Amino acid sequence: MNIVKLASLPFRYRPWQPRHARLILVDLLRQQADDVRDNQAHLQGAIDWLCRAQDVREGMEDAGGVSAGWSFEDGWLPSYPETTGYIIETFLSAAEILQRPELAERAKRMLDWELSIQLPSGAFPGHFGEAGSRPVIFNTGQIMHGLIAGYTRLGREKCLESAVRAGHWLREQQDSDGCWRRFEHNDTPHVYNTRATWALLATGLLARDRELTDAARRNLDWALTRQTASGWYASNAFTPSRAPFTHTIAYAIRGFLESGQLLGEERYLKSAMTAGRALADAQRKDGWLAGTYQDGWVANAGYCCLTGLAQMSLNWIRLAQISGEDHFRDHAQSGLSYIKATQKLEDPDDAVRGGIAGSYPIWGDYSRFEYPNWAAKFFSDALMMDMADISIPPVSPVEDA
Repeated sequence: MNIVKLASLPFRYRPWQPRHARLILVDLLRQQADDVRDNQAHLQGAIDWLCRAQDVREGMEDAGGVSAGWSFEDGWLPSYPETTGYIIETFLSAAEILQRPELAERAKRMLDWELSIQLPSGAFPGHFGEAGSRPVIFNTGQIMHGLIAGYTRLGREKCLESAVRAGHWLREQQDSDGCWRRFEHNDTPHVYNTRATWALLATGLLARDRELTDAARRNLDWALTRQTASGWYASNAFTPSRAPFTHTIAYAIRGFLESGQLLGEERYLKSAMTAGRALADAQRKDGWLAGTYQDGWVANAGYCCLTGLAQMSLNWIRLAQISGEDHFRDHAQSGLSYIKATQKLEDPDDAVRGGIAGSYPIWGDYSRFEYPNWAAKFFSDALMMDMADISIPPVSPVEDA
């Protein structure tokens, strides 16, 4: 089955190249690492990979940002505004936990780049930020997470001002029912925008801007209408005809969870808890989760979306912290162990060593044949949260909501 699928993939991936063939063969033979180490060793590896992903853009117009990752098709990709935004909070936390102050300096360079590309409207360019790229609701929200970190952890007032401008752009694009239908990926509404809503809410609370907090509530209320009886979220895939990746399911859960925590709103917390419990029940004993799930939490993929598993691991840690139900930590640690076994800490290839593939095996449908920077980001966050029993990002103070 695996060989048949591999043979049918487009030639653009060039699986015959020795560099690519080696990685395919490792996963084809299911050769997972035997030397799974402690959290700190795997964290160091992932952070070092993220540093290389930033360094490869030195001397380019997008210097300061973090490459979107490395792929069979294109090699190292340009800096990605969306994910660079939320990597900022990862580097600020890692600077403290790993006692590596240079990581905070790297985060400041990321912030400088993000601030330099904000559009006059307050939005941020989508895709790789190239001239003429169309803003996207979700991407702008993720960059706002980095701006919030710049304000709350580095004291940069300009970051809050920038986040407020971005927040008002988000508010202006919102329909009366709270849904975003304009400036959407694939021109379709997405429940996983709750992770952008979380940033919108936090910005409104920090700036004491009621228009922003009200807009956030409207979107969360719309998103609740898309949760089914099983706790699964409809309208949550990249395209309407597909089942959502674990990646986007985890995005939706985190947005509801953190927004509910900031507001003290039980409805949002319950939504996240219901979905989080369902995925915990679906998890295999070895930590694996399927790449996609249909309503009723029916797995319909034979690969693991490593990115989504990392996100669910940190979601389970947050659920344990908020609910006091420590069994969630067992699910998180099982998921982290599974990912650790796929991470190559001693690989001679700089593009691979310490990185996390989008899927396992590497030809799975999510970020096929890629090492996306957000997989390493969420894996790093989950490791640090497990190590220090913290939240990344730290919970923002709740002002008058």
